[in-house]
Amino acid sequence: RSGSSNFLRLIRCIVFYLFCSWPNPDSAMSAQQAGLPVWVSVSTGGLGGIFGWIWVHPMYTCSVQINLASLQNPGKKLSLPSLVTKAWNEEGVLSLYSGLPAGILRQVFYASSRLGFFQIFKDAWGTHSEMDFTSRMCLASVAGGLAAYIACPCEVSLVRMSNDAALPMAARRNYKGIMDCAIRIAKEEGVGTFWRGCKPFVCRCCVVGATQVGTYDQFKSLFSSWGINGKSNVAFSSMTAGLVYTTATMPFESAKNRMASQKPNANGVLPYRSTFQTIAKVAAQEGLAKLYSGLVPYILFCGGHTLLMFSAMEELRRIYLSKMVC
Repeated sequence: RSGSSNFLRLIRCIVFYLFCSWPNPDSAMSAQQAGLPVWVSVSTGGLGGIFGWIWVHPMYTCSVQINLASLQNPGKKLSLPSLVTKAWNEEGVLSLYSGLPAGILRQVFYASSRLGFFQIFKDAWGTHSEMDFTSRMCLASVAGGLAAYIACPCEVSLVRMSNDAALPMAARRNYKGIMDCAIRIAKEEGVGTFWRGCKPFVCRCCVVGATQVGTYDQFKSLFSSWGINGKSNVAFSSMTAGLVYTTATMPFESAKNRMASQKPNANGVLPYRSTFQTIAKVAAQEGLAKLYSGLVPYILFCGGHTLLMFSAMEELRRIYLSKMVC
Protein backbone atom coordinates (compact mmCIF):
# COMPACT_ATOMS: atom_id res chain seq x y z
CA ARG A 1 0.00 0.00 0.00
CA SER A 2 2.85 2.34 0.84
CA GLY A 3 4.48 1.70 -2.54
CA SER A 4 1.18 2.32 -4.39
CA SER A 5 0.59 5.49 -2.38
CA ASN A 6 4.05 6.84 -3.20
CA PHE A 7 3.57 5.97 -6.87
CA LEU A 8 0.23 7.80 -7.06
CA ARG A 9 1.74 10.79 -5.24
CA LEU A 10 4.56 10.90 -7.78
CA ILE A 11 2.11 10.76 -10.69
CA ARG A 12 0.04 13.61 -9.20
CA CYS A 13 3.19 15.72 -8.81
CA ILE A 14 4.18 15.09 -12.43
CA VAL A 15 0.70 15.99 -13.69
CA PHE A 16 0.65 19.16 -11.58
CA TYR A 17 4.08 20.17 -12.83
CA LEU A 18 3.29 19.50 -16.48
CA PHE A 19 -0.09 21.19 -16.65
CA CYS A 20 -0.02 23.82 -13.92
CA SER A 21 3.48 25.23 -14.32
CA TRP A 22 3.65 25.52 -18.11
CA PRO A 23 5.96 28.39 -19.02
CA ASN A 24 5.21 31.49 -20.98
CA PRO A 25 5.74 30.39 -24.60
CA ASP A 26 7.60 33.59 -25.38
CA SER A 27 10.23 32.88 -22.71
CA ALA A 28 11.67 29.70 -24.20
CA MET A 29 13.04 28.70 -27.56
CA SER A 30 11.28 25.95 -29.48
CA ALA A 31 13.02 22.63 -30.01
CA GLN A 32 13.11 23.29 -33.71
CA GLN A 33 14.86 26.66 -33.27
CA ALA A 34 17.41 25.28 -30.83
CA GLY A 35 18.46 22.23 -32.85
CA LEU A 36 18.20 19.55 -30.16
CA PRO A 37 20.87 16.85 -29.94
CA VAL A 38 19.67 13.43 -31.06
CA TRP A 39 20.01 11.94 -27.56
CA VAL A 40 17.64 14.61 -26.22
CA SER A 41 15.07 13.86 -28.94
CA VAL A 42 15.34 10.13 -28.24
CA SER A 43 15.17 10.34 -24.44
CA THR A 44 12.41 12.96 -24.24
CA GLY A 45 10.35 11.06 -26.81
CA GLY A 46 10.71 7.82 -24.85
CA LEU A 47 9.92 9.43 -21.49
CA GLY A 48 6.94 11.28 -22.96
CA GLY A 49 5.67 8.02 -24.45
CA ILE A 50 6.00 6.21 -21.11
CA PHE A 51 4.24 9.00 -19.22
CA GLY A 52 1.32 8.97 -21.64
CA TRP A 53 1.09 5.18 -21.73
CA ILE A 54 0.75 4.80 -17.95
CA TRP A 55 -2.50 6.76 -18.09
CA VAL A 56 -4.06 5.26 -21.23
CA HIS A 57 -3.06 1.60 -20.88
CA PRO A 58 -6.54 0.55 -19.59
CA MET A 59 -8.09 2.02 -22.75
CA TYR A 60 -5.57 0.07 -24.84
CA THR A 61 -6.52 -3.15 -23.02
CA CYS A 62 -10.23 -2.45 -23.61
CA SER A 63 -9.60 -1.68 -27.27
CA VAL A 64 -7.68 -4.94 -27.83
CA GLN A 65 -10.24 -7.08 -26.01
CA ILE A 66 -13.23 -5.55 -27.82
CA ASN A 67 -11.41 -5.77 -31.14
CA LEU A 68 -10.67 -9.50 -30.65
CA ALA A 69 -13.99 -10.43 -29.01
CA SER A 70 -15.64 -11.52 -32.27
CA LEU A 71 -12.61 -13.67 -33.12
CA GLN A 72 -12.64 -15.50 -29.78
CA ASN A 73 -16.43 -15.61 -29.34
CA PRO A 74 -18.20 -15.43 -32.74
CA GLY A 75 -21.46 -13.54 -32.57
CA LYS A 76 -20.68 -11.99 -29.19
CA LYS A 77 -20.79 -8.20 -28.94
CA LEU A 78 -18.71 -6.45 -26.31
CA SER A 79 -19.11 -2.79 -25.35
CA LEU A 80 -16.79 -0.57 -23.34
CA PRO A 81 -19.15 -0.22 -20.32
CA SER A 82 -19.85 -3.97 -20.18
CA LEU A 83 -16.15 -4.79 -20.44
CA VAL A 84 -15.18 -2.40 -17.63
CA THR A 85 -18.05 -3.71 -15.46
CA LYS A 86 -17.03 -7.32 -16.10
CA ALA A 87 -13.40 -6.58 -15.25
CA TRP A 88 -14.42 -4.71 -12.10
CA ASN A 89 -16.70 -7.49 -10.84
CA GLU A 90 -14.72 -10.58 -11.81
CA GLU A 91 -11.02 -9.75 -11.64
CA GLY A 92 -10.72 -6.22 -10.32
CA VAL A 93 -10.15 -3.01 -12.22
CA LEU A 94 -6.38 -3.56 -12.05
CA SER A 95 -6.82 -6.39 -14.56
CA LEU A 96 -7.12 -3.62 -17.17
CA TYR A 97 -3.46 -2.91 -16.44
CA SER A 98 -2.43 -6.40 -17.60
CA GLY A 99 0.58 -6.04 -19.86
CA LEU A 100 1.63 -2.63 -18.52
CA PRO A 101 5.34 -3.59 -18.25
CA ALA A 102 5.27 -4.67 -21.91
CA GLY A 103 3.59 -1.39 -22.82
CA ILE A 104 6.25 0.63 -21.02
CA LEU A 105 9.02 -1.44 -22.62
CA ARG A 106 7.40 -0.84 -25.99
CA GLN A 107 7.61 2.91 -25.42
CA VAL A 108 11.29 2.61 -24.47
CA PHE A 109 12.05 1.14 -27.88
CA TYR A 110 9.26 2.46 -30.11
CA ALA A 111 8.56 6.02 -28.97
CA SER A 112 12.22 6.88 -28.41
CA SER A 113 13.51 5.45 -31.69
CA ARG A 114 10.58 6.83 -33.73
CA LEU A 115 11.06 10.41 -32.56
CA GLY A 116 14.83 10.00 -32.66
CA PHE A 117 14.78 8.80 -36.27
CA PHE A 118 12.36 11.59 -37.21
CA GLN A 119 14.65 14.24 -35.72
CA ILE A 120 17.68 12.78 -37.52
CA PHE A 121 15.79 12.65 -40.83
CA LYS A 122 14.47 16.20 -40.36
CA ASP A 123 17.92 17.58 -39.63
CA ALA A 124 19.42 15.77 -42.63
CA TRP A 125 16.58 16.86 -44.93
CA GLY A 126 16.79 20.45 -43.73
CA THR A 127 20.37 20.78 -44.94
CA HIS A 128 19.29 20.09 -48.53
CA SER A 129 15.69 21.23 -48.87
CA GLU A 130 12.90 23.12 -47.14
CA MET A 131 10.68 21.09 -44.81
CA ASP A 132 7.12 21.02 -46.18
CA PHE A 133 4.00 18.92 -45.49
CA THR A 134 4.91 16.13 -47.92
CA SER A 135 8.45 15.73 -46.62
CA ARG A 136 7.22 15.71 -43.00
CA MET A 137 4.73 12.94 -43.76
CA CYS A 138 7.25 10.82 -45.67
CA LEU A 139 10.06 11.18 -43.13
CA ALA A 140 7.73 10.47 -40.20
CA SER A 141 6.35 7.42 -42.00
CA VAL A 142 9.82 5.93 -42.54
CA ALA A 143 10.80 6.70 -38.94
CA GLY A 144 7.64 4.99 -37.67
CA GLY A 145 8.24 1.87 -39.74
CA LEU A 146 11.85 1.49 -38.60
CA ALA A 147 10.86 1.98 -34.96
CA ALA A 148 8.06 -0.57 -35.28
CA TYR A 149 10.41 -3.27 -36.54
CA ILE A 150 12.68 -2.69 -33.56
CA ALA A 151 9.77 -2.77 -31.08
CA CYS A 152 7.82 -5.68 -32.60
CA PRO A 153 8.73 -8.25 -29.87
CA CYS A 154 7.40 -5.84 -27.23
CA GLU A 155 4.21 -5.35 -29.24
CA VAL A 156 3.50 -9.09 -29.54
CA SER A 157 4.05 -9.53 -25.79
CA LEU A 158 1.82 -6.52 -25.10
CA VAL A 159 -1.09 -7.83 -27.19
CA ARG A 160 -0.81 -11.33 -25.69
CA MET A 161 -0.74 -10.09 -22.09
CA SER A 162 -3.46 -7.47 -22.58
CA ASN A 163 -5.88 -9.97 -24.13
CA ASP A 164 -5.13 -13.05 -22.01
CA ALA A 165 -7.65 -12.20 -19.28
CA ALA A 166 -10.43 -11.99 -21.88
CA LEU A 167 -9.89 -15.58 -23.07
CA PRO A 168 -11.80 -18.59 -21.67
CA MET A 169 -9.95 -20.20 -18.76
CA ALA A 170 -8.92 -23.22 -20.86
CA ALA A 171 -7.45 -21.04 -23.60
CA ARG A 172 -5.49 -18.65 -21.40
CA ARG A 173 -1.71 -18.68 -21.54
CA ASN A 174 -1.45 -17.26 -17.99
CA TYR A 175 1.74 -15.30 -18.45
CA LYS A 176 3.33 -14.31 -15.14
CA GLY A 177 5.02 -11.19 -16.48
CA ILE A 178 6.85 -9.66 -19.42
CA MET A 179 9.92 -11.91 -19.07
CA ASP A 180 7.81 -15.05 -18.67
CA CYS A 181 5.81 -14.06 -21.73
CA ALA A 182 8.89 -13.42 -23.86
CA ILE A 183 10.67 -16.62 -22.76
CA ARG A 184 7.60 -18.80 -23.31
CA ILE A 185 6.92 -17.37 -26.75
CA ALA A 186 10.52 -18.02 -27.77
CA LYS A 187 10.54 -21.58 -26.35
CA GLU A 188 7.04 -22.71 -27.32
CA GLU A 189 6.54 -20.97 -30.65
CA GLY A 190 9.99 -19.87 -31.78
CA VAL A 191 11.74 -16.50 -31.86
CA GLY A 192 10.21 -15.76 -35.25
CA THR A 193 6.80 -15.47 -33.55
CA PHE A 194 7.86 -12.09 -32.21
CA TRP A 195 7.77 -10.79 -35.79
CA ARG A 196 4.70 -12.78 -36.91
CA GLY A 197 2.55 -9.65 -36.80
CA CYS A 198 5.42 -7.51 -38.00
CA LYS A 199 3.97 -6.52 -41.37
CA PRO A 200 0.68 -5.07 -40.09
CA PHE A 201 2.49 -3.50 -37.16
CA VAL A 202 5.08 -1.87 -39.43
CA CYS A 203 2.38 -0.79 -41.91
CA ARG A 204 0.29 0.62 -39.07
CA CYS A 205 3.27 2.47 -37.61
CA CYS A 206 4.21 3.93 -40.98
CA VAL A 207 0.69 5.36 -41.08
CA VAL A 208 0.94 6.37 -37.40
CA GLY A 209 4.26 8.08 -38.03
CA ALA A 210 2.78 10.11 -40.86
CA THR A 211 -0.60 10.83 -39.26
CA GLN A 212 0.61 11.38 -35.68
CA VAL A 213 4.20 12.64 -35.69
CA GLY A 214 4.10 14.19 -39.16
CA THR A 215 0.73 15.89 -38.72
CA TYR A 216 1.63 17.01 -35.18
CA ASP A 217 4.73 18.74 -36.50
CA GLN A 218 2.70 20.25 -39.36
CA PHE A 219 -0.16 21.38 -37.10
CA LYS A 220 2.34 23.00 -34.72
CA SER A 221 3.61 25.16 -37.55
CA LEU A 222 0.08 25.86 -38.81
CA PHE A 223 -1.35 26.85 -35.41
CA SER A 224 1.74 28.91 -34.68
CA SER A 225 1.19 30.87 -37.90
CA TRP A 226 -2.33 31.59 -36.61
CA GLY A 227 -0.90 33.03 -33.39
CA ILE A 228 -1.62 29.96 -31.23
CA ASN A 229 1.48 29.11 -29.20
CA GLY A 230 2.65 27.47 -25.99
CA LYS A 231 0.33 25.09 -24.13
CA SER A 232 -2.60 25.78 -26.46
CA ASN A 233 -0.48 25.00 -29.51
CA VAL A 234 0.63 21.64 -28.09
CA ALA A 235 -2.91 20.74 -27.00
CA PHE A 236 -4.59 21.64 -30.31
CA SER A 237 -1.82 20.08 -32.40
CA SER A 238 -1.75 16.81 -30.46
CA MET A 239 -5.55 16.42 -30.31
CA THR A 240 -5.93 17.10 -34.03
CA ALA A 241 -3.10 14.70 -34.87
CA GLY A 242 -4.60 12.07 -32.55
CA LEU A 243 -7.97 12.24 -34.29
CA VAL A 244 -6.41 11.94 -37.75
CA TYR A 245 -4.20 8.99 -36.86
CA THR A 246 -6.93 7.12 -34.96
CA THR A 247 -9.24 7.10 -37.97
CA ALA A 248 -6.48 6.13 -40.40
CA THR A 249 -4.87 3.31 -38.40
CA MET A 250 -7.79 1.36 -36.89
CA PRO A 251 -7.96 -1.28 -39.70
CA PHE A 252 -4.20 -1.87 -39.38
CA GLU A 253 -4.59 -2.12 -35.59
CA SER A 254 -7.28 -4.78 -36.05
CA ALA A 255 -5.09 -6.76 -38.44
CA LYS A 256 -2.09 -6.51 -36.12
CA ASN A 257 -4.10 -7.69 -33.10
CA ARG A 258 -5.49 -10.69 -34.94
CA MET A 259 -2.14 -11.76 -36.37
CA ALA A 260 -0.34 -11.33 -33.04
CA SER A 261 -2.89 -13.35 -31.03
CA GLN A 262 -3.90 -16.02 -33.58
CA LYS A 263 -3.44 -19.75 -33.09
CA PRO A 264 -3.05 -22.40 -35.83
CA ASN A 265 -6.11 -24.51 -36.69
CA ALA A 266 -6.29 -28.32 -36.48
CA ASN A 267 -4.19 -28.58 -39.63
CA GLY A 268 -1.51 -26.29 -38.24
CA VAL A 269 -2.43 -23.46 -40.62
CA LEU A 270 -2.63 -19.87 -39.42
CA PRO A 271 -5.81 -18.09 -40.62
CA TYR A 272 -4.11 -14.73 -41.16
CA ARG A 273 -1.01 -14.46 -43.32
CA SER A 274 -0.50 -10.78 -44.21
CA THR A 275 -1.81 -7.33 -43.42
CA PHE A 276 -4.05 -6.85 -46.41
CA GLN A 277 -5.14 -10.52 -46.51
CA THR A 278 -6.28 -10.11 -42.89
CA ILE A 279 -8.12 -6.85 -43.60
CA ALA A 280 -9.78 -8.32 -46.71
CA LYS A 281 -10.75 -11.57 -44.94
CA VAL A 282 -12.28 -9.81 -41.94
CA ALA A 283 -14.17 -7.36 -44.16
CA ALA A 284 -15.49 -10.17 -46.38
CA GLN A 285 -16.48 -12.62 -43.62
CA GLU A 286 -17.50 -10.32 -40.78
CA GLY A 287 -18.15 -6.98 -42.43
CA LEU A 288 -16.10 -3.81 -42.75
CA ALA A 289 -17.37 -2.52 -39.41
CA LYS A 290 -15.51 -5.34 -37.60
CA LEU A 291 -12.24 -3.63 -38.50
CA TYR A 292 -13.42 -0.74 -36.33
CA SER A 293 -14.50 -2.84 -33.33
CA GLY A 294 -13.23 -1.12 -30.21
CA LEU A 295 -13.11 2.28 -31.91
CA VAL A 296 -14.32 4.27 -28.88
CA PRO A 297 -11.62 3.05 -26.45
CA TYR A 298 -9.12 3.23 -29.32
CA ILE A 299 -9.96 6.93 -29.83
CA LEU A 300 -9.63 7.55 -26.09
CA PHE A 301 -6.36 5.63 -26.05
CA CYS A 302 -4.84 7.27 -29.14
CA GLY A 303 -6.07 10.78 -28.43
CA GLY A 304 -5.13 10.62 -24.76
CA HIS A 305 -1.72 9.15 -25.41
CA THR A 306 -0.94 11.66 -28.17
CA LEU A 307 -1.86 14.61 -25.94
CA LEU A 308 0.00 13.35 -22.85
CA MET A 309 3.06 12.14 -24.78
CA PHE A 310 3.65 15.36 -26.71
CA SER A 311 2.85 17.52 -23.67
CA ALA A 312 5.40 15.69 -21.53
CA MET A 313 7.94 15.61 -24.36
CA GLU A 314 7.68 19.34 -25.03
CA GLU A 315 7.98 20.14 -21.32
CA LEU A 316 11.08 17.97 -20.92
CA ARG A 317 12.66 19.64 -23.94
CA ARG A 318 11.82 23.07 -22.55
CA ILE A 319 13.55 22.14 -19.28
CA TYR A 320 16.64 21.02 -21.20
CA LEU A 321 16.72 24.23 -23.25
CA SER A 322 16.26 26.41 -20.20
CA LYS A 323 19.22 24.67 -18.51
CA MET A 324 21.33 25.17 -21.62
CA VAL A 325 20.52 28.90 -21.69
CA CYS A 326 21.47 29.22 -18.03
